[in-house]
Amino acid sequence: MAQILIVDDDAQLRQSFGKILESEGFEIRAAACGEAGVEAVKSLPPDLVIMDVRMPGITGIQAMQQMRAACPGLPVVIMTAYGGTETAIEATKLGAFDYILKPFDVPDILRLIGQALTAGRLTRARVAIAPEDSEDGGDDSGDALVGRSRAMQDVFKAIGRAAPTDALVLIRGESGTGKELVARALWQHGSRADKPFVVINCVAIPDTLLESELFGYEKGAFTGAGSRRVGKIEQAQRGTIFLDEIGDMPMNVQAKILRLLQEKQIERLGGRETIPVDVRILAATNRDMEAAVAEGRLREDLYYRLKVVTVTLPHLREREGDVSLLAAHFLSRLARELDMQNPGLTPEALDMLTAHPWPGNVRELGNVLKKALIFSRGCPIDPEEMRQAIGTRRDASPGADRNTDPRGAQEAAQAGGDAPLRAFIRHALMDEAGNAAFEHVLDAVARDTIAEALEITGGNRTRAAKLLGLSRPTLIAKIEKYGLKVTTQVQ
Repeated sequence: MAQILIVDDDAQLRQSFGKILESEGFEIRAAACGEAGVEAVKSLPPDLVIMDVRMPGITGIQAMQQMRAACPGLPVVIMTAYGGTETAIEATKLGAFDYILKPFDVPDILRLIGQALTAGRLTRARVAIAPEDSEDGGDDSGDALVGRSRAMQDVFKAIGRAAPTDALVLIRGESGTGKELVARALWQHGSRADKPFVVINCVAIPDTLLESELFGYEKGAFTGAGSRRVGKIEQAQRGTIFLDEIGDMPMNVQAKILRLLQEKQIERLGGRETIPVDVRILAATNRDMEAAVAEGRLREDLYYRLKVVTVTLPHLREREGDVSLLAAHFLSRLARELDMQNPGLTPEALDMLTAHPWPGNVRELGNVLKKALIFSRGCPIDPEEMRQAIGTRRDASPGADRNTDPRGAQEAAQAGGDAPLRAFIRHALMDEAGNAAFEHVLDAVARDTIAEALEITGGNRTRAAKLLGLSRPTLIAKIEKYGLKVTTQVQ
């Protein structure tokens, strides 16, 4: 039962409004002035504060600032009879979740309360992504949205506002910032949370297959189509479909997605039947969409349909104070997954993490901590172990680019850098140019990565699968695919 604190000097409003909210299942507390409201928050933080802006003593704005200082992330809704004034604008600028005009309609305030409570939950609690034993464990950046920085508070607030609606949401941000986490949070906290959530990575599926994967096909639609197949969009009926990396979608598929957005209908490949669909669409991209429109790689009409509601994820370097929170979260989760003790970090190692520029964002931070945890010796991870995990030389500055000077490849290799990997990729691309080079490089890297994981775990396939983020059956299939020999099997 969510607890709401009403702060207003009008006794009649406190009583009548409190009864309405109690009838909706909320637990209500009340305070007659800003000072009393601040003390109530300090003694027992509520889930939400609804407060008048003009009261004897300190103002609602001043009270809100003190409340949020004592309880960061606490959602506060300001009530005011003076909408459009500087006071209402200032309230929003200083962190009020929203403000509502007196007198207000009950349905409007209840809707706003629901949004504020959702945003508050996202701020304080982890967002579940998928069961831990699920093959699809979500984004590599972790299983929770973690952060107290102002930039992430803005993200949580946007999720709280957009989740209860059926609006199309475009999630923008660099690779590794956690775009799929935001999509799953929007789904979980929306009205379709009990319906399917279907993820399509528009980059991972070849252009020739993406259309049939999304829309399905009829028997005989093309060579090899021996029977009808229902596409992912139909599979998501009454649920949510997440189109990851939509900026890389081919033009012919863009046209069909635009029709889906406009008409709520699709046609299977080779079919004549128009199929009505009821799905919420979430999309994500790390591309410069404006440049893609200018270059003719993205339809302009689709771009304008996508950008109506946008959530932009910040780069990790813009999230002041969040690296330490994320580090604690990752070490705790990874220790459980790898069945290891969590050794923690020395203060010097944490300083090193904070100073690093993290070009790979949250995903890179998680991968670095996984490597450091695997090679830790049970003691708190120290700066030297962190240097090896990050791949920096002892004398390297935090922001140094390790890949621009080929003469430094040997030094980078000794320090765990990625220059040798890039040299290998360049060599492989030259050897396989024009001959499925991309697939050959991916297979080679995947084969060596799996081999290393098996060596680290002494051939234990279960632990190797956890280390790689794969299910055990998937790992076994890849071992067979690449012809790897597991000499020592510790099951």
